[in-house]
Amino acid sequence: MILSDKTIKKLLESKELIIEPITSEQIQPASVDMRIGRHFLKVDENCTECMNFDSPIRYLEFEADEVIIPPHSFLLATTMEYVKLPNDLTAFVEGRSSIGRMGLFIQNAGWVDPGFEGEITLELYNANRLPIKLKAGRRVCQLVFSQMDDVAENPYEGKYQGQRKAIGSKVFDDIENTKNKQYY
Repeated sequence: MILSDKTIKKLLESKELIIEPITSEQIQPASVDMRIGRHFLKVDENCTECMNFDSPIRYLEFEADEVIIPPHSFLLATTMEYVKLPNDLTAFVEGRSSIGRMGLFIQNAGWVDPGFEGEITLELYNANRLPIKLKAGRRVCQLVFSQMDDVAENPYEGKYQGQRKAIGSKVFDDIENTKNKQYY
């Protein structure tokens, strides 16, 4: 079940759901608008011959109030908001329609697990032929919340838990790269 603005407000007031900082204007009929922060990561193309799943990726890190994403370019950013989901609530990260119509694709692999806590790293891709200028504090995406049928038996405690700032891929930490695999 997708949560309404009324339910989202109740959860925020009771502190069962935490989104900080937040303004009343961010709460939409069935979502909460999220704003882009000031921290960004770009793959260091000069030091990276090829990306793979087995080793860390080098990123160039920077902070700015404005950033220009060149055509057909990829950038990681963070939300201004710190989010803490209860263990029975999940969220989808969706780009705002107005932003998508400019050719800017915004995602976070599309999903926030129950129990996640942290700023959300956003994957930005400019699919347009023109550069796109972004300003910190602008609403760029939204969280759509869904109530689970029960509390998660194993809420999120993964490698991105508690993240602040944009965080690059940690795919090299996946279970496929460790010796202690567990099969169910």
